Amino acid sequence: MTAIQPALTPQSAVRLTLFSFTGAVLISATSSAPTPLYPLYRTLFHLSPSLLTVIFGVYAFALLAALLTVGKISDYTGRRPLMLLALALNSVALMIFIYADSAAVLIGARMVQGFATGIALPTFGATLIDANKHRGPLLNSVTAFLGMTLGTLAGSILVTYAPFPTVTLYALLLLTMLVMMALLPLISETISPQPGVLAALRPQVMIPRRALGPLLKVAPVNIATWMLGGFYLSLMPTLVISATGLTSPFVGGSVVTTLMLSATAAVFIFRSLAPARALLIGTLMLIAGVSVTLTGVGLHSVALLYLGTVIAGQGFGSIFSNVLKIIMQLAESHERAGLFSAFLIKSYLAFAVPAILAGIAAPHIGLTQTVFLYGMTIVMLALVSLLAVRSGSFASTAQS
Repeated sequence: MTAIQPALTPQSAVRLTLFSFTGAVLISATSSAPTPLYPLYRTLFHLSPSLLTVIFGVYAFALLAALLTVGKISDYTGRRPLMLLALALNSVALMIFIYADSAAVLIGARMVQGFATGIALPTFGATLIDANKHRGPLLNSVTAFLGMTLGTLAGSILVTYAPFPTVTLYALLLLTMLVMMALLPLISETISPQPGVLAALRPQVMIPRRALGPLLKVAPVNIATWMLGGFYLSLMPTLVISATGLTSPFVGGSVVTTLMLSATAAVFIFRSLAPARALLIGTLMLIAGVSVTLTGVGLHSVALLYLGTVIAGQGFGSIFSNVLKIIMQLAESHERAGLFSAFLIKSYLAFAVPAILAGIAAPHIGLTQTVFLYGMTIVMLALVSLLAVRSGSFASTAQS
């Protein structure tokens, strides 16, 4: 059990809410900022698509490792020490990016960045709940999407128009990290330190029997959603260049930004619907959006790429925010950490591994053919879950 300190004053609660929300958004922005630079890195360092996806994928593995171990220890050490650690590690990652001159250095930067994010997201997220139990869950559901929107948009603009594109973006983000660390002493601590840190470092992976069936039924569409995010954040800017002939980094980066912005909007659009209904609509929109996007690739149409991305983003946001609502209510309080860990393992493997496989396949069968196979896999996985949704099994699950 965590020991929460006495209630915050209204002023300190507002200050803590703003700080933790801003911190979560900035960390997510930092994680997506390299995406618009991947085509430039490919040219500068003579990288293959497979190496690009490895650079992307190691981030997810490092993030998962942090989430499953140190991600919980702010409940024992207090929130502020873990916030400081996350911000400091993220600053180190940004400095490594600034001096990167090879694929190996980029991989190192992404690993440090992933570990920092794995510490930051649960810590800032828990602090948001501490500060504002009413609005905290909603704010937590949009921080990742909003951050990735800002990160890819800023990256797209700066890599296109700013001098020293491989330095300027990271230098500005590093400045924001330093500002956040300077402001940290001004916010209140919400957790009293207590023993149990070493025990908390042990990953807990457990699926309650009552949750196993529903978890398996949502697994295909959940995997499809994370596959989509992984592809957009790794290979989409390169695909835009290949499919349309438009070499401006802004175009490729803005397509990724469009996905994240649409997903952010979807969280608000569908939040009043029952989770099962929102999941059904989201699954249909994911299928439709990926289909339109593939059509845009085949026709070399930028307009269809954007349209398909907007529609797919609606599915992305709706599925992302409702799968956990359906699954986590099936676990008792002492089972939730284990179930959440199982969910994270499945999700982040789907985020990284298919994108890496796509990068390996692209040099052999071509990027366009790889994208069609990848997209059709997403559609087929979504259709499998759609059958389960339409069967009514989710309706009973979501209302239980």
